[in-house]
Amino acid sequence: MKTIKDFDLNNKKVIIRVDFNVPIKDGVIADDTRIKESLKTINYAINNNAKVILMSHLGRIKEENDKLKNTLKPVSIRLSELLNKEVKFVPNTRGEELENSINNLQPGDVLLMENTRFEDLENKKESKNDEELGKYWASLGDIYINDAFGTAHRAHASNVGIATNLPSGIGFLMEKELNNLLPIIDNPVKPFSVILGGAKVSDKIGVIENLVKKADYILIGGVMAFTFLKAEGLEIGSSLLDSESIDFCKNVLKEYENKIILPIDVVTDKKECFITDITKEEIGYDIGSKTVKLFKQYLVSSKTIIWNGPVGMFEDEKYCNGTKEICEILKNIDAIKIAGGGDTASAIKNLGYEEYFTHISTGGGASLELLEGKKLPGIEAIK
Repeated sequence: MKTIKDFDLNNKKVIIRVDFNVPIKDGVIADDTRIKESLKTINYAINNNAKVILMSHLGRIKEENDKLKNTLKPVSIRLSELLNKEVKFVPNTRGEELENSINNLQPGDVLLMENTRFEDLENKKESKNDEELGKYWASLGDIYINDAFGTAHRAHASNVGIATNLPSGIGFLMEKELNNLLPIIDNPVKPFSVILGGAKVSDKIGVIENLVKKADYILIGGVMAFTFLKAEGLEIGSSLLDSESIDFCKNVLKEYENKIILPIDVVTDKKECFITDITKEEIGYDIGSKTVKLFKQYLVSSKTIIWNGPVGMFEDEKYCNGTKEICEILKNIDAIKIAGGGDTASAIKNLGYEEYFTHISTGGGASLELLEGKKLPGIEAIK
């Protein structure tokens, strides 16, 4: 697969699909990590005299009012600061102003166009990969570079649509994601352990089905652990339950009983106790200290570890200890340590353990689908 380094960018209009889907509140960016992750690719294009055209989505656009809170204008201001040069912002996704602005670009200039999902107001043209829209956006450039791993699992007009109509490659961030994730999925260094947390088992059925055949152990925490515990016939009190996945859990536990490791104690809204001591009124919010020790026994000997989903409600200080203790254990293990995006990445960064991981993915959904063994449309279009 071609990367940005395989193209002559000199004096070319280079469309770079980035992932600037950052949290913004009242016009202020709360976390600019995704913007910073794109800088290597953008700077490479600038330094090679490209006319840089940046495209990204931000949030969901379901009605006209959504445009006000999901404009990319604040991103253009922050990006200008990070690049130390002006980033021209065009508040449109098509039309004369956008076309003229692009045609007036000089080598080394950078332009950011408005949120691609503004096109979703009319028949979801972006999200449904409208053929005409993909062709139109492709007509604005000479080369297309996809550096938005976070949307690679979606077939949108701004990735698959443009890639179908232009010479295409991937950027440095996309390359880094694939170089870190694919070898583990295809041929992990053993022993190989997986930590799975989060809420619904149904969201991770594909991941469990694919990885349980390859992993030595799958350690399950978070809300989804209660569905597995219920499948074992244990009392889980009033803890959240994914009832539709009970049969799936029973089958997995039966077929891979030596690989699936479940919590033995839990922190509820009232106390820390063994799973067998939880009362019908109590709700479990975190794994307990004995479970942390149990998980540690499997993790310390591992050479490859994938973590997707916090093992407790880490946003609440009362229930973040399990997730923090897992971070502390992983900090001291000499292994390949990969964390999925989304809440897992947030937890690791908020708790201050980012530097101890081999790789923290920028794409929650995309990394999940890769772990399921699926092909990602945004990457397949470039291949």
